Amino acid sequence: MSGLNNLDPLRVMKTFERAGWRRVRTTGSHVILTKAGNPDILSIPIHKSKSIKQGLLRHQIKVAGMTVEKFLELYR
Repeated sequence: MSGLNNLDPLRVMKTFERAGWRRVRTTGSHVILTKAGNPDILSIPIHKSKSIKQGLLRHQIKVAGMTVEKFLELYR
């Protein structure tokens, strides 16, 4: 089990912020994060009472240049 099931989107966003990503805007129900020196963006869906799908979260972690273990360490 990877530990990426049923994670709260707001806590996921805060975890990426702890990793150095910065919230630049909110577009609809998605929060857009950027990081200095990284050309990529992260788009985190914030939907009421819905967790982030595991595949999307794995992709966002990969784009952020993190490992699942490092992400979960910061999430706790």
